[in-house]
Amino acid sequence: MTKQLRAVYCLAAAAVCLAAGAVDAQAQIRRVEPRQSIGFNLGYFALRAEDARPDDDVLIRNLFDVEPLLFETRDFNGASIGGEWLFGLGEFLEGGVGVGFYRRSVPSVYAHVVRDNGREIEQTLRIRVVPINATIRFLPIGRGGVEPYVGAGLGLFNWRYSETGDFVDVFDYSVFPGRFSASGTTAGPVVLGGVRFPVGGVWLVGGEVRYQRAIGDVDAASELLGERFDLSGWTTSLTVHFRF
Repeated sequence: MTKQLRAVYCLAAAAVCLAAGAVDAQAQIRRVEPRQSIGFNLGYFALRAEDARPDDDVLIRNLFDVEPLLFETRDFNGASIGGEWLFGLGEFLEGGVGVGFYRRSVPSVYAHVVRDNGREIEQTLRIRVVPINATIRFLPIGRGGVEPYVGAGLGLFNWRYSETGDFVDVFDYSVFPGRFSASGTTAGPVVLGGVRFPVGGVWLVGGEVRYQRAIGDVDAASELLGERFDLSGWTTSLTVHFRF
């Protein structure tokens, strides 16, 4: 073997060793240690649409009663806020626990009935939901850099719905003041997806879309129309996290 050929073999072997070392170093970089983050979200909650709600839903019954109220289910769409704690479960999995808050008040009147003096008969419909969620996220390209993810989990939804104002007795059409309410806590599945972008090393800013499916039972003693209240809907959020 000539000196030139031995030199070529030595250079080739060195190149292989360097390449192997680079691959191993990259793998070490990719094996990100599980980390934690805390964050908050500001979003917009859209209640499940009228045509997708069950027939015995309180809002549906109000819209199609003998004397219906005049409002739209989309009137209940509004802002939501929340916070969460995320923790690593390896390079590609992440667990999370979060809590949120949503409240909306909607004015309504009777669609076909007015007072003797021609004035509207008014009510205020209010809904409040406090969701507590436990989720698992899958990060297909791992943590570090841009982080797309999908996930699912279980939510506990503490809710309260009320109707306050003046109402019509459909038997004699007298008008009376009243306040009716129902509340409870119900469980349901949650699915989500989003993407996060690193900012300044420890901050992550992103967007998320989340769907919740839950229906609360309405006690007959509440005297509300309907036997259930559909809490299902979509939340689109801006998210900010601090990673440590």
